[in-house]
Amino acid sequence: MTLPERPSPAAAIAMRELRFTWPGQTHPALALPHFQVAAGEHVFVSGPSGSGKSTLLAAIGGIVVPQAGTVEVLGQPLHSLSAARRDRFRVDHIGFIFQQFNLLPYLSILDNVLLPCQFSTYRRQRAGQQGGDLKDIAQSLLAALDLAPALWTRPVTQLSIGQQQRVAAARSLIGRPEIIVADEPTSALDSDRQQAFLNLLQRECAQSGAALVFVSHDQRLAERFDRRIALEQLNQAARPEDAA
Repeated sequence: MTLPERPSPAAAIAMRELRFTWPGQTHPALALPHFQVAAGEHVFVSGPSGSGKSTLLAAIGGIVVPQAGTVEVLGQPLHSLSAARRDRFRVDHIGFIFQQFNLLPYLSILDNVLLPCQFSTYRRQRAGQQGGDLKDIAQSLLAALDLAPALWTRPVTQLSIGQQQRVAAARSLIGRPEIIVADEPTSALDSDRQQAFLNLLQRECAQSGAALVFVSHDQRLAERFDRRIALEQLNQAARPEDAA
């Protein structure tokens, strides 16, 4: 079986004249004249609370659709897709590390990592191209993130916050999606594990040619990235006292 065809874009992410206002709000959360991430580029995004970081990531993932402007991901205009097709596109092509992790409490660590490949034939086939079976790949990611084999069959509710964060990272990477979106992914990690996490994340992205959008308040990490963006300077709507 061959992989589904996808566009070969000049940019992994391209936003133009984007404007988004959350329901019930009068002031926009995002007003971006232009935002672009090249295929394979690693971008560090920072900004104070209220600068629009979470809204930006939601727009990249097609979780929200702007009231004006365009969002193209891998050459696909997201506004042209139905909600169901945006969900399918996201699970096929984007690995999310959510700030709240979004792990399923009734599944084991290993099953949480395997979840994207259960929902996406595309991710499952890309994982298969790495060699080995899916469980081997998932276990390799967990081991690289310093999660011991004795933990793999436990429910995620038995893990510390830092361990859950690493499980969420492994889940985002399996199947080598073309874009990784990481929302404060190292906030619960100590310094050594933070560096190991970044080494794995950037190595996996480099090997698969994935673009990486990494949001963090920790400016010490910024030097590891191709480009740094201060979102409060780019987002014309940014108003820290009340923007999302």
